[in-house]
Amino acid sequence: MNSYVDSAVNHYRALLEAQLERVERMNNAAPAKDFTALPVVTIGVIDGDGIGPIISRQTTRVLETLLKDELASGTIVLKQIEGLTIENRLAKGEAVPKDVLEEVKTCDVLLKGPTETPKGGTMESANVTLRRELDLYANVRPVSVPEKGIDWTFFRENTEGEYVLGSKGIEIPGALTMDFKVTTEPGTRRIARMAFNYARNNGKDMVAIVTKANIMKKTDGRFSELCHEVAEGYPGIAAEDWYADIVTAKLVDERVRTRFQVFVLPNLYGDIITDEAAQIQGGVGTAGSANLGDQYAMFEAIHGSAPRMIETGRGDYANPSSLLRAASMMLRHIARYDKADALDRAMDTVPHDGDTAKGFADRLIKAIEG
Repeated sequence: MNSYVDSAVNHYRALLEAQLERVERMNNAAPAKDFTALPVVTIGVIDGDGIGPIISRQTTRVLETLLKDELASGTIVLKQIEGLTIENRLAKGEAVPKDVLEEVKTCDVLLKGPTETPKGGTMESANVTLRRELDLYANVRPVSVPEKGIDWTFFRENTEGEYVLGSKGIEIPGALTMDFKVTTEPGTRRIARMAFNYARNNGKDMVAIVTKANIMKKTDGRFSELCHEVAEGYPGIAAEDWYADIVTAKLVDERVRTRFQVFVLPNLYGDIITDEAAQIQGGVGTAGSANLGDQYAMFEAIHGSAPRMIETGRGDYANPSSLLRAASMMLRHIARYDKADALDRAMDTVPHDGDTAKGFADRLIKAIEG
């Protein structure tokens, strides 16, 4: 048993040293890229697994319609990124193969279909790897149901918490297993600043800080403290502490939920609660997701690869709405606001009536072209 303990201690020391190196990199990061001022924007398109290629192709068709002038002039480039498939990842034993990552880094923004994560083993999800390698520290998910007074924006910390070391836990056979949770000062401050900046710039007066600081006293406790320190620089915006379990309940409480506006959350709680919020909006298929960093940004559907749809021959009927909403967020991020507005109008007026992904895209394109 002592040999297992010694091995675990050495393993933990290596993890701790690696995280301290990451803190140092964050403290010395390059200035943020201005995505709104790029003379040429390269959009990398990653199809993903399962229904991913189906919804990605239809979303790309819609983008080609919206951006036909920019594509013709070369101010926007659509670049297909190959190789981020479950088959290739398993064959190479890498969550994101090195050659694929090199191609990804030639792009400014990414539009990504859902990717499958192997169950068991030690291979982490492609999303976790991309978020870490591109330092996409903010997962931003808007949820809007105007007729119910719901207008929420979630800022989920994307590179820390339980996910950053989720495949690097410790096991002592026959005795115990342990995973690790990480909260860093620079990582927390930057997601808090993004949430409070958004609140200030969009006329919001309350940010909900969601943790379990009463239980996870070191990590969640420090997350809350740092968010409150950042909040001091934003007078007029209230910073309220909410526990994750209570927020989960209050989002379905019609007497309370309309007072929420902006949320800032550690990684795991953000993953769970934003899916609940999307379900209130109409389902995870209705919501897009932005993963933002200072040098790159990735926009994706928030649902999975739906292998059962493929297995049962229903893949062509996959709903591309979530990826299309993500595409709208991407267009706003690169300052193509009129194109995003046109896509949003089409999405709001053209219902998805259970037709094929191609049929839905055909009707959207017709609406966009007038």
